[in-house]
Amino acid sequence: MKLTINTSFPENTSSQHLLILVNSENIQSNYQINGLDKAIQATQFKAAFNESLPLIGQVAGQPNSALLGLDKTEELKPAKLAKIAQSIIKASQKKFKQISVDISALPSEFHALFALSLTQANYGYDAYKSKKNENTLEQIDLIATQSPLDDAQLALIAAIEQGQSTARDLGNCPPNICFPEYLAEQALQLAKEFPELLKVTVLDEQQLADLGMNAFLAVSKGSERPGRVITIEYLANANDAPVVLVGKGVTFDTGGISLKPGAGMDEMKFDMCGAASVLGTMRALCESKLPIHVVGAIAAAENMPSGHATRPGDIVTTMSGQTVEILNTDAEGRLVLCDTLTYIKRFNPALVIDIATLTGACVVALGSVLSGMFTSDDKLAEELQLAGEQSFDRVWRMPVIDDYQEQLDSPFADIANIGGPKAGAVTAACFLQRFTREYRWAHLDIAGTAWNSGAAKGATGRPVPLLVQFLANRANLNG
Repeated sequence: MKLTINTSFPENTSSQHLLILVNSENIQSNYQINGLDKAIQATQFKAAFNESLPLIGQVAGQPNSALLGLDKTEELKPAKLAKIAQSIIKASQKKFKQISVDISALPSEFHALFALSLTQANYGYDAYKSKKNENTLEQIDLIATQSPLDDAQLALIAAIEQGQSTARDLGNCPPNICFPEYLAEQALQLAKEFPELLKVTVLDEQQLADLGMNAFLAVSKGSERPGRVITIEYLANANDAPVVLVGKGVTFDTGGISLKPGAGMDEMKFDMCGAASVLGTMRALCESKLPIHVVGAIAAAENMPSGHATRPGDIVTTMSGQTVEILNTDAEGRLVLCDTLTYIKRFNPALVIDIATLTGACVVALGSVLSGMFTSDDKLAEELQLAGEQSFDRVWRMPVIDDYQEQLDSPFADIANIGGPKAGAVTAACFLQRFTREYRWAHLDIAGTAWNSGAAKGATGRPVPLLVQFLANRANLNG
């Protein structure tokens, strides 16, 4: 979807609908609207939050126009902006291809976030429906007498939209289509689209075995679909040490021999949303051409029960040389990640962020509002926290300290892959920490934020906005 910003209603526009945001303390418009006072009095329009008032007659030459209430602007929060954006898109999506929204009443510090919220609300997924949605909203012209939005910011928002939509499409893709090989194909296709910016490498299971990535193979060997480790290098500023993003890509998670309950297992296709967010972020980088060296690494496997599957009690040697006793085969994400986190050391990273739908314990702790952030690096935590606030893709810092490490002790191996019922999200992060001592590192547990359940089931594309904003902040700082 295309976004523009204008100081007045654009001339020669093909906009079919005009929405004017107003606050409850000063219900007025930038446009001369005949009979507005009478209409407000007759309808008792108070500009309450999300309250609308359709206008009769043409406004700025538009036959379709309406006021939309913000309530008191000092009480506005990003979550409310998202709801207003959803209302606008829902009311417009099946009727118009182009609309205009006057945001002059919106505080200027919210303009960029509101624009992003509109793009997020406009997403739809109908790839496997026989009847496609042909009535799509293609352009929104934003109007503001004054706004900090400029072409560069709109370009970054458009890049985030592209990346987040890519991540959502991959997450929503059915698991009989989206195998590890499919993720590799998507990475290679992206490199074909941007050959001057991307370099992709795909490792097969024989190559993984040769590297000693036995923790990874302990997960993938139970499936008929072979695992893959995919690296995608974004070559801007290639002489700088890269930021490395590592995504968990378990394309379907049955739990393996430690089989999950059947109810809700269909949602385990979303267990690759960390990998999807890495691919989405790489697309956003290509679209925005941010001047920053980034490597995306995807640990792609399918966790299935079979005669070849790993048993609880098996011990494997990781690429790092540490041995792991696998007590629960449903704690598989940390197994594919730990070897990948060792593998990416060859890129000499400036820092590493892994993104994973890792633990149900994080969902219990934080629900679906905040992603869990684990790092012992205070500066990195501050940067991620700031980017989360800027993009309204927020994180909450959780502990990752040595006091929890003893829960992972094993009498038979260097480490167990689970730490018992207490602090499950923390001990999972502590497990990963053992493989990241040689570089700056943060872990994002997105198990609660990567997708929605229920009637609105579907991938959210988080944390693509957070990651792109984080990288943009670093690029601007370095520039």
